[in-house]
Amino acid sequence: MEKSQTIDLKKGLKTHFGFDSFRGEQEKVIQNVLKRKNTFVIMPTGGGKSMCYQLPALLLDGTAIIVSPLIALMKNQVDAIRNINDNESVAHFLNSSLSKTEISRVKSDVKSGKTKMLYVAPESLTKVSNIDFLVEVKISFFAIDEAHCISEWGHDFRPEYRRLRQIFEQISKVPIIALTATATPKVQYDIQKNLSMLDAVVFKSSFNRDNLHYEIRPKRDVQKQIVQYIKKNLGKSGIVYCLSRKKVEEFAELLQVNGINALPYHAGLDSGTRARHQDMFLMEEIDVIVATIAFGMGIDKPDVRFVIHHDIPKSIESYYQETGRAGRDGGEGNCLAFYSYKDIEKLENFLQGKAVAEQEIGKQLLSDMVSYAETSVCRRKYILHYFGENYDDSNCNSKCDNCESPKDRMEGKQYVEKLLNVINDLNEMHKAKHYCSFLCGKSTTDVKQFNHQNLASFGSGKDDGDEFFWNAVIRQSCLAGLLHKDIETYGLLKITESGRNYIKSPGPFSLIKERDYTSEEEAGDSVIKISGGGAAFDDVLYKMLIDLRKEISKKRNIPPFVIFQEPSLKDMCFQYPISIEELTNIQGVGTGKASRYGNPFVDLIANYVSENNIERPQDITVKSLVNKSGMKVKLIQNIDSKLPLEDIGKSQGKSFEEVIEELEVIVSSGTRVNINYHIDKILDADDQDEIFDYFSSAESDELTLAQEEFDELYSEEELRLMRIKFMSEMAN
Repeated sequence: MEKSQTIDLKKGLKTHFGFDSFRGEQEKVIQNVLKRKNTFVIMPTGGGKSMCYQLPALLLDGTAIIVSPLIALMKNQVDAIRNINDNESVAHFLNSSLSKTEISRVKSDVKSGKTKMLYVAPESLTKVSNIDFLVEVKISFFAIDEAHCISEWGHDFRPEYRRLRQIFEQISKVPIIALTATATPKVQYDIQKNLSMLDAVVFKSSFNRDNLHYEIRPKRDVQKQIVQYIKKNLGKSGIVYCLSRKKVEEFAELLQVNGINALPYHAGLDSGTRARHQDMFLMEEIDVIVATIAFGMGIDKPDVRFVIHHDIPKSIESYYQETGRAGRDGGEGNCLAFYSYKDIEKLENFLQGKAVAEQEIGKQLLSDMVSYAETSVCRRKYILHYFGENYDDSNCNSKCDNCESPKDRMEGKQYVEKLLNVINDLNEMHKAKHYCSFLCGKSTTDVKQFNHQNLASFGSGKDDGDEFFWNAVIRQSCLAGLLHKDIETYGLLKITESGRNYIKSPGPFSLIKERDYTSEEEAGDSVIKISGGGAAFDDVLYKMLIDLRKEISKKRNIPPFVIFQEPSLKDMCFQYPISIEELTNIQGVGTGKASRYGNPFVDLIANYVSENNIERPQDITVKSLVNKSGMKVKLIQNIDSKLPLEDIGKSQGKSFEEVIEELEVIVSSGTRVNINYHIDKILDADDQDEIFDYFSSAESDELTLAQEEFDELYSEEELRLMRIKFMSEMAN
């Protein structure tokens, strides 16, 4: 009997879908559904979840009710089923996008028995009229797609999903198949408990997608980096995720302005526009979709070659699902995310005003996301560990940035032993942040609340490293199975049995020195990484440019920084400009400065590139959406009219600080401005001469050095304004 059923299944697979064999555990899942048993499927994106309910729906009598949270996904799957079936009514969806006439047609087809699959939104199922209608229909089974929406610990919790079991019982007592691509053990239990299907047969596939390459970059010059990345991958399909609808609209427009076929996609667009943009992406009329991370796209496109996160997601589940849209055909799939702790702070702000439990859950999910972004261990290992799966990172084969460029390792036995003992001494009652503060000897409010500053071991780790270091020790101890975060208590650290054994008998522990993204974020925008692993900074060329600048400064008797400032020279060592026109694309170099000082620099760079066979990065000038040149001209015109700088700022919606910053950019790029009328009001002639003479002989224009020279006699603002005056008169 079982053999004959297997043959029938394969025949059905070939007849309906044209495939000769099943993937992974699809066949076992389908057999379980056909036996009318409750079924729970955890299968990664691209693993073939939809087949697990589509084929049994076609083989069984009646109509399968498939609950899906996404209008886009419903449309996509209904279109796909209709394309392989000669019966146009074989699949329908029932949601808010339909007109009354369309709803009547759907219900008529379902009643007549033509429809084998009816996709419904959870909101639609709560309507009494729809429940009354479905009670009269022969139901084969219920399927719940994106079942993680049931759990408050899931990354896309939908309250309507928690009522599904109650609604199902009103309609028909048939089996349930729940499916998700992302479920930690905690979420899995929560789903089964809520659906009263703890008896379900669970099919859990590996979460590993070995064709995907994971990379996290510090969030600097992000627009330029993304445009460059996409330009290097022209013609390939990709998705860019942004935090807000506004950012989605702006970034899609930015890509369009830079010659990239891109369209926005978010919940705020009308259904017709969303459907049109989705179809254009599927039909390859456009290359890139820009979408909100808060709105699942539901686009089942197998050949998405890259997924870029402009903003970091709110949880590892979200990240995993969104990156999972890449390379679903088993081919190339690059997952690039830009990380800044400022994004995490924005997401934390979104939690304000929510219930305390919801805030705690949200903060814990964000904490795990931060740990993933900042870790230097294999990213694939980290993701799989998060979903309860062990992974040997030697199998990663450099398919993540951390394995591609491994960080240094050191012996960590003494640190791990110290950490575990402290956690044990504090009765395993605190989160990672508390232990980091305690070890570093920081008397935070939380530490004082428990009087832990009075314990003998308080501050015992301050000579070993800072809080970032101890966070890294905690992360790697968790990955090694010595610790685990207790989800039920929102992330309290607990020592595992392996951890207890380690305390009794400590052994070698290879600790990876982790990368501090926070300090890179604070470092500013002077360093620009190029896609494909990043262009290396050219130290040799930089020294040559420094020497050339010094030579010219002596000839002209002007300080070196007047010619080109250091950020400009550093940018030249990434971009390799070999013409005056290209030089104007360098940070802090305008047309005037390029023509005045540029020729010897571009000649040197051109010879260097030729002699060393340097492959230069693509020549991309990222066009800005806002025409800032008009505002710059207006600012200069206002200064020419001798308007007070404070009034100029107000008229342009800028602070006084922002006006000064704008003036610094203008003069450093080669444009002359005359702000003597403002300086004369705040500094007398002798003071001006003294500061001017200082900059004339200084090796550097650093303000801190100037303040030291004058023993803080002049304010930072006065020195900045005088530096603007000096640069304007001497450099331009």
